[in-house]
Amino acid sequence: MRQARRLASWPTPVILRAMATCPSALDFEALARARELLAPRRRPERTWPAIAAAGLLAASALAFATAMILAPPLISQHVATERGAL
Repeated sequence: MRQARRLASWPTPVILRAMATCPSALDFEALARARELLAPRRRPERTWPAIAAAGLLAASALAFATAMILAPPLISQHVATERGAL
């Protein structure tokens, strides 16, 4: 604990101050361009498959609804006549 206080009270060495202010030898714009060129290209997402699937589902839903309405009933006699109510 005493050693930590003693080290903290010392001034920062000259070499550390020089390293903190030294400009970088790397060209950040060139690095960004290189990363952009090496990155895999992104394809735009296609929307027509989703639209086609939605259209197919809508058409099939309309076909099933039409078949449901136009199909003859499964029971040809009225329920009330079977019970003897009429």
